[in-house]
Amino acid sequence: MAKVHPNLLPLPSSSSPAAGESASEEATTLTVWRKSLLFNCKGFTVCSTPRGDLAYRVDSYDAEPAGGEVVLMDPAGRPAFTVRRKRLSLSGEQWLIFAGEGESRRPLHAVKRGGGKTMARVVAPSCEAAAAASYEVEGSYARRRCVVYDGQRRAVAEVQPKEAVGSDVFRLVVQPGVDVSLAMAVVVALDQMFGRRSLLRSWSS
Repeated sequence: MAKVHPNLLPLPSSSSPAAGESASEEATTLTVWRKSLLFNCKGFTVCSTPRGDLAYRVDSYDAEPAGGEVVLMDPAGRPAFTVRRKRLSLSGEQWLIFAGEGESRRPLHAVKRGGGKTMARVVAPSCEAAAAASYEVEGSYARRRCVVYDGQRRAVAEVQPKEAVGSDVFRLVVQPGVDVSLAMAVVVALDQMFGRRSLLRSWSS
């Protein structure tokens, strides 16, 4: 299970948008580093672009066993979303997104594998029975080239490679009006489903 640790870096300045808020006119661009800044930990470090302020983080000690759960935190170490694998799913691999520490028994979204050109679907719980997708993800996460589309086929978020630095560092571009924290939680779920070495598997190695 991913652990919540005290914040070790200064908080963004008051002039910076708060984590989870998208700018009103421009898209929000984050630099995602598939590495924890804490010693002897693995996870994600996510910074705003171009300021470089810490926006989100995921940290876990190497010695902890994989528990099928990843906690996405804000810069202060407060849980924004918990991404948890659904056990005994009859419809294929699914990762559930819960608010905060995941104490609620009802997830906000479920990320499940798609078919054809759709690599994954992000489904609201009330729509799961009808298999109606709130969002569809197309492209290749392994290549860090994938786009999230809403029900009207508008691109609302995109994972882009960052040149000359390898696949462990990439960009997440989130369009105005979209919950940036939720978009990052979806990326965490995609990493578990499609990453060459998912965080949980690498943490348990």
